[in-house]
Amino acid sequence: MTDIQSLYRDYKKALAIRANWESTWQECYAYALPQRETVFSSGSSKVSTLFDATAPDATDQLAALMLSELTPPWMRWFSLSTGTELSTGEKESCAPTLEKISATLQNHFDRSNFATEIHQCYLDLITAGTACLLFEEAPIGSGSAFRFTAVPLNELCLSEGPTGRLDKVFRAFSLSREEFEDRFGAKYLNNDKDDDSPLQVIEAILPQMNGSYRSVVFIDPNCQHVAAKNQDLPFVLKEANYTTSPFIAFRWLKAPGEVYGRSPVMKALPDIKTANKVVELILKNATIAVTGIWLAEDDGILNPANINLTPGAIIPKAVGSKGLTPLEAPGKFDVSQLVIKDLREHIRHALLGDKLGTVCDDMKMTATEVLERSDEMIRILGATYGRLQSELLMPLIERATALLRKRGEIPEIFIDGRLLNVSYKSPRAETQNRKDAQNALQWLTSVASLGQEASSALNVPEIMKWLAEKLGLPQNFMVENTPAPQLPIKESV
Repeated sequence: MTDIQSLYRDYKKALAIRANWESTWQECYAYALPQRETVFSSGSSKVSTLFDATAPDATDQLAALMLSELTPPWMRWFSLSTGTELSTGEKESCAPTLEKISATLQNHFDRSNFATEIHQCYLDLITAGTACLLFEEAPIGSGSAFRFTAVPLNELCLSEGPTGRLDKVFRAFSLSREEFEDRFGAKYLNNDKDDDSPLQVIEAILPQMNGSYRSVVFIDPNCQHVAAKNQDLPFVLKEANYTTSPFIAFRWLKAPGEVYGRSPVMKALPDIKTANKVVELILKNATIAVTGIWLAEDDGILNPANINLTPGAIIPKAVGSKGLTPLEAPGKFDVSQLVIKDLREHIRHALLGDKLGTVCDDMKMTATEVLERSDEMIRILGATYGRLQSELLMPLIERATALLRKRGEIPEIFIDGRLLNVSYKSPRAETQNRKDAQNALQWLTSVASLGQEASSALNVPEIMKWLAEKLGLPQNFMVENTPAPQLPIKESV
C-alpha cells in the first residue's frame, strides 16, 4: 500500500523546485510562444505588448526543423534490426519479422495524433527547455492503438530517476464534475449538484526497482468538493502498474545538478527582450513623426481641446498670432535600425535560424554549401540529439512495442541492444549514413587504383549489402543466397 502522505510530501518538494523556474518560463513563453504564455500566469497576457515577432518566428522554424529531422510524419524514422550476438543465419531469418514489426509500429504512429502533439512538445522544448508527452493506449476500436497528449509544464513536477531520465512524474490537473464521475465514480463527490467548479487531482508515476512503473492517483488536499470531509486528505482514487512509463519527459540540455532543462530561448532572452523594446520605441517614434509635437501661443483664445490634427482640418487662429508651430527635432541621426538588425541576427543565430538560408532567386546556395551548413548543424545539435535519443526516441519505441505486445499485434520482443536493436532512420541520421557511404566509395576507388591484386581482396557481396543498408535501399535488391553482412549495427540519431 502506498504511503500517500509521504507521496504528497514528495510532490510538494518537487513543486518547490519547479517554482524556481516558473518566472523564467513565463518570460520565455511571453516572448517566444505567446499563445501559451498564460500557463504560468493568472490570465494576464503580454501579447498586447509584444512588438517584435523574430523570436516566435524562429521558434516555429526550429520546431518544424526538429519535427522533420527527428520524427518526420508519414516517414519511417526508425527500424528494428538484429543485434551483434546473433549468427548470420539467425539474422536472415529474423529480418522479415522485424521489418513487419517496424511497419506495424509506423502504421500506428501515422494513424494516431502523434505528429500534432509531438510538434507542440517541440515548441515547449525550444521555449522552456523541458517538454512532456503523455503516451496512452487508445480505446479498442480506434484507428490507432496510440493516443498522445502534449502535457503543459504548469501541470507537471518532475524528478530524475536512477537512470538519469525524468522518470518520477507528478501531474496535477483539473477535472469537471462529469469527467471526475465518469473516471472515478460519484462516491467521492458531494451532493451539491450546482457546484460546477473543477476538482483537483494529482497523478504520480513512480519507477520501481524491477524497471516497471507504478501510478497513483489521489485527491489534492486543496480540493473542497469531495464528499468525505471527515477523512484525512489526500486519499487514493486509483492505483495501477505499467511496464513502461506513460509520461515521456525530455530536455534540450541541462546543467549538472539541475532537474529541468535549459532552452535556446533562455539563452537568447536578453536579446529578445531588448529587440522587443527597441521596436516599441521605434513605433512610438513613428507615431510622433506622423502626428508631430506642436507649439502654440497661449493668447487666451486657443483651446487645445478643440484641436484635431487630421488631414484637411482647418484650425482657426487669432489675427497676428503664429498659431500652431511644429517642434523640430535637434537631429536626424537614427541608430535604431542598426541595433535592431544586430539583435535579430543574434536571435536567429541562437535559434539556428541562420544555419540554412531561405531559397530565393537572388541567393542560391551551392550543393557544397548546403552540405557544410548541414554538417555544422549536426555539430551544434549533436549533444541535443543524443539526449533526445535517450530521453524521447528510445522511450517512444519501448512504450509502443509494450502496448502492441499487450494487444497481441506483435510477438514478444524486447529491445536490449544485443539481440534486438533500434536504428534511427530520420533525415538527420541518414545524413551520417550517406557520409559513411561516400567515404566507403572513396576508399573503394583508392583500392581499385592499386590494381587487380588489391581489388581481389575485397568481399564484394558484403560491401554491397553494407552500402544498401547505409543508403536505405530495400533488401530484395540483393539475391537471396548472398550472405548477410557481419558488420555491427550502431544506434545513431
